Amino acid sequence: MDSSAALVVGSLAFDDLDMPTGEFRDVLGGAATYSSIAASFLSPVHLVGVIGKDFGEEHLDMLRARGVDTQGVERQVNGKTFRWHGRYSKDLSSRESIDTQLNVFADFRPKIPASYKQSSVALLGNIHPKLQLEVLSQVERGPRTMVIADTMNFWISGEPKTLAEMLPKIDLFVINDEEARQLSGKANMSAVAREIRKMGPKRLIIKRGEHGAMLFDDDGCFYVPGYPLEEVLDPTGAGDTFAGGLAGYLAARSDRSTNAVRRGMFYASALASFCVEGIGPKRLLEVTKDDLKARLDAFTRMVDYGGALH
Repeated sequence: MDSSAALVVGSLAFDDLDMPTGEFRDVLGGAATYSSIAASFLSPVHLVGVIGKDFGEEHLDMLRARGVDTQGVERQVNGKTFRWHGRYSKDLSSRESIDTQLNVFADFRPKIPASYKQSSVALLGNIHPKLQLEVLSQVERGPRTMVIADTMNFWISGEPKTLAEMLPKIDLFVINDEEARQLSGKANMSAVAREIRKMGPKRLIIKRGEHGAMLFDDDGCFYVPGYPLEEVLDPTGAGDTFAGGLAGYLAARSDRSTNAVRRGMFYASALASFCVEGIGPKRLLEVTKDDLKARLDAFTRMVDYGGALH
């Protein structure tokens, strides 16, 4: 039983992507896929999800080769894997959902294997908040366990009561700025954060895409910039990569302090910056630990202000 692992629960999928650079079909996707790959750079991963008969074993082999335990992935041989078709704008700043086929994901009920239950970090992807609560009921939470949860606008508008029940039970809520404004009913980020933290999560990270991410907790506000890139090909999965990178960083350490979360955010942002450089998870899968170290070093130089400001 590996308690230093990150438990990742969420979707495995295939994406059809209409991008400014072309049309890409049957791209490996899903929040849990991106999060697992990112977390695997930093810790062992326990993956829980559901796939259909069309999900090739080579994809699971790729994850296993990276230290992702897939015994929690259920295969339903009578159905197909979750599929999403999206079209991005020319500047990649927005996207339109053309088609969403839940398929086997529609009846997904996460079952946490016994060997996963003491994972040091549990990352609950943007599944139905009722399922997030079911996962929490199966996880053994010790003094060093950290629960991280994500959500999406669909659940914010459609399941507000269940979401409100889930939020006080987690340690860190990760959400993008558009969803944060929707959930809080506020516009300014500080006001947004205050309202959401009133709902229960001890810490809140608001993802802002290329503009980085902001952490709000009892120690105040902290900001990690997005890494400046010359070319962005595909933002799909970047937020899930961020969450997975942070989960992996924290799973490998017993430190649950604010400073640990802040340091982990740099790893998360660095991994997310690799993700957007390729279509789907292709670029992320090519990255070496040396590549990650080089980007982290570049981050350090980017935010080094040379000492005191006064």
